[in-house]
Amino acid sequence: MASSEAKEAKPEADAPATPDESVSTEEPAPESAHAHDEPEFGSPEAHFMLHDLAHRAAELAGGVGVGPSPFVGYGPRDAAGGLLTLGRYSIRKPLALIEAAPRAATQLARIGTGRSEVAPEKSDRRFRDPAWQERRLYKALMQLYLYVGQELDELIEGLELSELDTERVEFVVGLVREAVAPTNNILTNPAALRRARETKGRSLAKGFGHLVHDVRHNHGMPSQVNRKPYKVGVNMAVTPGAVVFRNDVCELIQYTPQTATVGSRPLVVVPPQVNKYYALDLAPGRSGYEYLVSQGIQLFGISWRNPTAKERNWSFDTYSEAALEAIDVARDISRSPDVNIMGGCAGGMQAMMLASLDAQREDKAINSVSLLVTLLDNVVDAEILMFASPRTVKLAKLQSSLVGYLDGWRMAQVFAWLRPNELVWNYWVNNYLMGQDPPSFDILAWNADTTRLPAKLHHQLLDVVAENQLAEPGKLEVLGTPFDISKVTVDCYVAAGSTDHITPWVGCYSTTQMVGGKAQFVLPASGHVQTLIADTSNTRSHYYTNPETPATPQEWREGATDNQGSWWEHWAVWLNERSGTRKKARKTLGNKRYQPMEAAPGTYILG
Repeated sequence: MASSEAKEAKPEADAPATPDESVSTEEPAPESAHAHDEPEFGSPEAHFMLHDLAHRAAELAGGVGVGPSPFVGYGPRDAAGGLLTLGRYSIRKPLALIEAAPRAATQLARIGTGRSEVAPEKSDRRFRDPAWQERRLYKALMQLYLYVGQELDELIEGLELSELDTERVEFVVGLVREAVAPTNNILTNPAALRRARETKGRSLAKGFGHLVHDVRHNHGMPSQVNRKPYKVGVNMAVTPGAVVFRNDVCELIQYTPQTATVGSRPLVVVPPQVNKYYALDLAPGRSGYEYLVSQGIQLFGISWRNPTAKERNWSFDTYSEAALEAIDVARDISRSPDVNIMGGCAGGMQAMMLASLDAQREDKAINSVSLLVTLLDNVVDAEILMFASPRTVKLAKLQSSLVGYLDGWRMAQVFAWLRPNELVWNYWVNNYLMGQDPPSFDILAWNADTTRLPAKLHHQLLDVVAENQLAEPGKLEVLGTPFDISKVTVDCYVAAGSTDHITPWVGCYSTTQMVGGKAQFVLPASGHVQTLIADTSNTRSHYYTNPETPATPQEWREGATDNQGSWWEHWAVWLNERSGTRKKARKTLGNKRYQPMEAAPGTYILG
């Protein structure tokens, strides 16, 4: 939050801030006798006015609501820095503004006289109400809003900023643009006004109630989901199984076979530490675990304990030791010398650490690795890292150090602000202006069930990403062993979403070039979470495959084949080919040494 940021001195005129520097948060000096005179270009007054304007615009965009990013410390000050960059470069290159002036005058005249052809994209659902086309005032307001956005895009493109500055400026301008959309204001939203009239104001009263609830219980963010219909262990995370092992860090759940025979080599799932595992075990019919056991996969899944401040020192080593212990239990129960493992997102990082460690040990326990939406080499800049710098990383570390952990709701906020129109303002309008309840949806219910991240692990994740440690052999040590992905010679299955903005697929593809063994890359036509939840009932699902792994993702895509259906089907075939000989499925879970302790989903998931 802005209050946590240290104040800096006001920039001097002879030493203007560079585009990458942060904005001063110092209060302006008292007004002088000439305070209302127009400042001279390049003067300290003009420079400070630009800072102040940028900071105010960032706050208008919801920057205070964003708060510091748990990953890179991004906050209002960084948002203001993006707007400052735009303002400074615009002044240095006034030709773009001069050229835009007559064009703008012409377009504004057309808008005012009803002759403009400016229209929203077909995918823009905000302006679907007929009033935006049928009512002249509303149409002019919509067109003005859209036109200004188009001009800003062209202005940014014409400034010839660096790639990083362009991303930062576009992101911050996008925050402002989405925030000031006329649909977000009760006075300029025809659908909300009509509903208020039809309900005699009850919709506004209900919307105000939603707002009060969210301020008190949802950290001021519009609720994305009504979680009441969903309950873990009742209609989510209900694939039959039992906890067969528990230590201080995790539980291991063995799932009940649903086929007469199973592969002799089990699959052990290593979930992300930043989420609860049941993204892969949603409601029946949409559960990945349910699907895997239906395909004859002998399945074990790890469930991490939700840490508190007491566990602030849990690290990659802590989680690695716990996971290795769970893998040994799965080997013992299944009577298999080794296992297949799978990890998604941060869990994929952990899984590859285990594979690298295993590759350098005599007692080999891992036969194959499946990585889902996992970025191991930052060859492309993910949106969430666009504001990364030594200062912002330090700020993020300080934030979690103060309390001993990073709270999950902070992570959820950051991901929401990466897509403000869909994940913030959409619910603002629905919940507050329209006075409607947020939707009930299993994915959103899981997303709202956040967990915590130990401070030390949070710091390590920041360093891994900021220093690209997983891409360079020996830069990271796990349990005293240098991490080296090239030593992983077992088969790897890598799946990434084509529209994933968190772990871009072109970055995920680089894993195929880094491992020392054979890799299979699959590209589902979906986003980050949707790639994980690829239930076979979705008739619109499709994915791309290519048996080869050429040097670049572009080459891979050119040679790929489009397949209808869920990529789960392709993955299940690949897994079964690596699951050993078939054997009769046992009706009982566990064994004499590791007997069932309680039914799935266990205890840790409820923490």
